[in-house]
Amino acid sequence: MKVVITGAAGFLGKKLSHRLAGNVTLTGRSGKPEAITKVTLFDVVEPEGPNDKRFTKATGDVADKSLMSKLIDEETDSVFHLAGVVSAGAEENFDLGYHVNLEGTLAVLETMRKLPHTPRIVFTSSLATYGGEYNKAISDDTPQTPQTSYGVQKAMGEMLVNDYSRKGFIDGRSLKLPTIFVRPGKPNKAASTFASSIVRDPLQGTRAVCPVTRDVKMAFLSPRRTIDAFIHAHELQAEAWGPWRSCMLPAITYSIDEIVKAMEKLAGPEPVSRIDWVPDPVIQKIVATWPGTVGWDKAKKLGFKADTNIEEIIKAFIDEDMVKVA
Repeated sequence: MKVVITGAAGFLGKKLSHRLAGNVTLTGRSGKPEAITKVTLFDVVEPEGPNDKRFTKATGDVADKSLMSKLIDEETDSVFHLAGVVSAGAEENFDLGYHVNLEGTLAVLETMRKLPHTPRIVFTSSLATYGGEYNKAISDDTPQTPQTSYGVQKAMGEMLVNDYSRKGFIDGRSLKLPTIFVRPGKPNKAASTFASSIVRDPLQGTRAVCPVTRDVKMAFLSPRRTIDAFIHAHELQAEAWGPWRSCMLPAITYSIDEIVKAMEKLAGPEPVSRIDWVPDPVIQKIVATWPGTVGWDKAKKLGFKADTNIEEIIKAFIDEDMVKVA
């Protein structure tokens, strides 16, 4: 079977591609587990990808329908659609956000609709589709009232995936991602990027800036559990999702202060001393519209797994992704 990953140059795209390079089978159009014979990695910049002859790379604009028709061809069984302009980036550049996050998603779905079979798609949405009062609690039944352009774009993507699935054009499933923590590598333009920075950078010996107050609560999921969720979502039968092909992924909620204390517990006071507390009202405003406490009953019923606690997540970063400083 052939798999396409959009957004493959991002850190989740990299982790997913390496997972698929392992001894992994996915449910194919036969309805049974099939060996992965081809994987196309796509992004606006060239993805790194595993050293595996089954993997090919492509670059370009995800909203380019003619390009998508070449990547997502009749051989394609499944698409993991991770490509997107992240939260603060989409808020800063209105046109680019809608071009990539909405027009790009529509280009992917339209290409899939034209295939002679019904391909599967795993679409990455976000808890930013919710909004409202400061750090309020939400559940799968909470109305989606996004307060950012990014949240609006992701909510539209979910609706498109649901409608195309309802019509039988695709077999879609949308996953609302909480803040993925701890992200390795360099900061991106996501409003949530500081959460990883204040752990990753101090642990690796450099300084980091926290732009929000210590009492801000955020919902977290580790990279390891996120990739598990992508695979699990793909493998679920269509009927399991019910009439709405979306769910909030399992997340654990902690305040910024609790994160810092957990890092200190694991690594001592020195990393904590490398955090600079510099308020940024723009980031504070964006993050404050996100849910503080997340209910994920549907994900639990569907068999998705959460992290145990914040210490487990930080320790996993130390063991798996931290750059060792000599």
